Order: sequence, then structure tokens, then C-alpha cells
Amino acid sequence: MRRLLFLMTFGLMGAGILISLGTWQVQRLSWKQDLLARIEAQISAQPAPLKEALEPSFQRYAPVEVKGAFGSEHIRMLASRRTTGAVHRIIRPFDVEGFGSVLVDTGWQTDELDVRGAPQVRLTLIGNLDAPIEADKFTPAPDIEANLWFARDVPAMAEVLNTQPIMLVLRDAPETDLGVTPWPVDTAGIPNDHLQYAITWFSLAAIWVLMTAYFVLRTNRSPR
Repeated sequence: MRRLLFLMTFGLMGAGILISLGTWQVQRLSWKQDLLARIEAQISAQPAPLKEALEPSFQRYAPVEVKGAFGSEHIRMLASRRTTGAVHRIIRPFDVEGFGSVLVDTGWQTDELDVRGAPQVRLTLIGNLDAPIEADKFTPAPDIEANLWFARDVPAMAEVLNTQPIMLVLRDAPETDLGVTPWPVDTAGIPNDHLQYAITWFSLAAIWVLMTAYFVLRTNRSPR
């Protein structure tokens, strides 16, 4: 009788813990979906002037509209796209009227056009503020002479291109063809695996209950 009681108590406790973990992941899923919805809403909101978007009340991904002209230099960053494989993201300095130069991630190069040959015309750009430091201790150092980078490092890139450490990721193509396709900011890279985690915990709880029931029945049928 004691053994049977122990198995039932142990089984109920284990199932309870696993179910609580699954329930917690369901709650996390709801929280993450709300968070992603808020980020998407911010990304697609009406753009604000750069100075306003840099206020503390604004967060990362703030949409901005700037007017100015591209500089002649650029940085090529090796990146990977699921549909096309390895590509080069083109990052250029942009002289914003009444503000100074900032970095603009114009997107990935679509052809062999010489980016430096793009016309130096006044443009209106719409994009989102984004300043990640993607480089870590495993990232190769950039090859400055070959103009090849392997991750975005806004402070380092700003130093090379002599701009402020501010990056704008282009949302839409400007009026002038720059030979690149915008790679806009989105939430695709933000992990949201809470549903899979919840299913895993609930599945383990079901297995635990079945195993407990098996041992309880086996113990109950055992000769005393």
C-alpha cells in the first residue's frame, strides 16, 4: 500500500510540474506575440524626423525620414539570404540635412553595379533605426583593405566611414536606383519557440501520467 501511495504521489507531483512548465510557456507565448505585434506596429509606424526619433522616448526600430545625399564610399558586408545564398549588404554614409552623416544599410546588392558610381543627388529616405553589434568573439575581423565585413558593428563602421554611430536600415528603395534591394527591419529574427516548448512539456506530462498509471496498475496487480 505504501509503495502504491508513493507511486501515485510521485506521479502526480511530476505531472503537476510538467503541466505547470507547459502552462508557463503558453503564457510566454501570449507575451511574445503581444511583444512582436508592438514591435511590428512600431516598425511600420509613420516615420518621424531623425532628431525626434533619437529622443529617449523612442525605442529601437523607430521609423525615420531623412533628406540628404549619399557619400561616395561604402562598406560591403557578407550576409546570407535563404533564397539567394551569400550576398553583400551595402552600407553607405548619408549626409542628412541639418544633422550630419549617418550610416545607411541600403540592402543587398542585386547586380555588379559600382555602388560608388551612383549619382550624388538629394534623396528622401525612409527607414528604421537599428544599431546592433552583431560581431562577437567568433566573428572574423573585417578586412579593411578588401572592404569586406562579416557582421554589423555600427561604432566601427562609423569610424571607418567617418559618420555618427547611427544606422538607418532602408525600408523602401529611393527614387534613384542604387543597384541594391532593401533588406528592411522585421521581427523574423526574433525567436518565438514557446509553442513548441509548451507542446514538449505537455507531451512529457502525458507520457509521465501514462508511465505512472502503468506502474500503479502493475504494482496493484502484483501478488502481495
